[in-house]
Amino acid sequence: MTSEAAAAPPPASALSLGTRAARNLATTTKSVPQTQGITPRWLLRKLPWVEVRGGTYRVNRRLRVTPGRGRPAFVQEGADHVRIVPETLTELPPLHGLADRAALERLAGLFTARELRPGEVLTEAGTPVGEMLVVAHGKVERLGPGEYGGVRSLAVVGGGATLGEELLHEPDPVWPHTHRAVTAGTLLTAPRGAVRELVDASPALREHAAARRAGAARPANRKGEADLPLAAGHHGEPEIPAGFAEYELAPREYGLSPVQTVLRVHSRVQDLYSHPVDQLEQQIRLVVEEVREREEWELLNNRAFGLLHNAEFDQRISTRTGPPTPHDMDELLTRRRGTRLFLAHPRAIAAFHRQCTRHGLYPEPAVEDGRPVPAWRGVPILPCPKIPISGRGTTSIVAMRLGEDAHGVVGLRRTGLPDERAPGLTVRLTGIDEHAVLHYLVSAHSSTAVLVPDAIGVLENVEITERQSS
Repeated sequence: MTSEAAAAPPPASALSLGTRAARNLATTTKSVPQTQGITPRWLLRKLPWVEVRGGTYRVNRRLRVTPGRGRPAFVQEGADHVRIVPETLTELPPLHGLADRAALERLAGLFTARELRPGEVLTEAGTPVGEMLVVAHGKVERLGPGEYGGVRSLAVVGGGATLGEELLHEPDPVWPHTHRAVTAGTLLTAPRGAVRELVDASPALREHAAARRAGAARPANRKGEADLPLAAGHHGEPEIPAGFAEYELAPREYGLSPVQTVLRVHSRVQDLYSHPVDQLEQQIRLVVEEVREREEWELLNNRAFGLLHNAEFDQRISTRTGPPTPHDMDELLTRRRGTRLFLAHPRAIAAFHRQCTRHGLYPEPAVEDGRPVPAWRGVPILPCPKIPISGRGTTSIVAMRLGEDAHGVVGLRRTGLPDERAPGLTVRLTGIDEHAVLHYLVSAHSSTAVLVPDAIGVLENVEITERQSS
């Protein structure tokens, strides 16, 4: 029956009461307000939460004598002009801690940009390092000799990778590996003579070069931490080496970060229109859902403590061909012990399954919270639409080890607060204004901490769109 027919008056010869009139005496069954913004929020559900009573969490670690490998940043001015941000050169281990801005600016000024061509050989193993290279955009493959001859791929590096930095602290280095461009891109190059001339002319760079050589001579374990002398396999009564585990002198501290909003509800609405559905409770429910969504977004994307920004650069790998293949996921998985879960955008999960199908693989799902989820090698791949997708159609896949006992990733929050509605989330009445509007402050305070660098890894440059055949 059309709406016009339903609205038409009943005929004079009607035999019974019509439905239109009857509805005036009937009670309508109503749903609570619905929202489309709710996601599974697997990160909030799976993070092991640490109680932070003092509002700050300090991560104490062993002293690290080999600085981590960072990546310089770039400024692009048009299609043909790319330059390095000088201050970000301190991300390179030989320049770690250098405070001479003038020297950094002169070094950044030595680099000139050129186009990178797929298949182009950039370095040859065993040949002298003739220039310092920085990949601004694109992918470069590191090659080495195979165990039984031939050439094998050792790794694929992406934007920000630096090659030939040995020129900063060695007079005549040679290339340890062959590097070949996988994709087109932009390469920044600085000639050997200009780099060595700058090092010789700058006292700050010379001192850093000397410190670099001295630091390289200090014993360190495979993770770059100050070594602890040990003896094993000896006989008789030799002298047993002695030492101690050194701590970082300035450990990182994480403060709880707020997500807050003020909910306003008119007292008239609450008093007169809260039956059969409580207006205040529904408003609070919807606001709390939105706060939790933003809280998870912050835990992933906040530039200070978000997991995507706190994965160390040597724990970031690039896909070899673009789409996430089983080989890429294996490399991400084996970078750390005890990987508990993967986090990926749903479109990245779909792209991975397309690659599995092409390889004739059909991974068995895992069970999380009583429901089947995608998995790889028994490790669940949990969907998280808050992982961003770039304008070029690329995203990231995150792998994590969890918990304090496993030296993994933990969530930080404070519970047991007044007016707490959920763990770490409070709803407080702050007052009624002169317009008879009630004000409720909704707050959630949380953060994350990566206890050791290899607790988290990121697979970058994950293409999620199908390539068009030429």
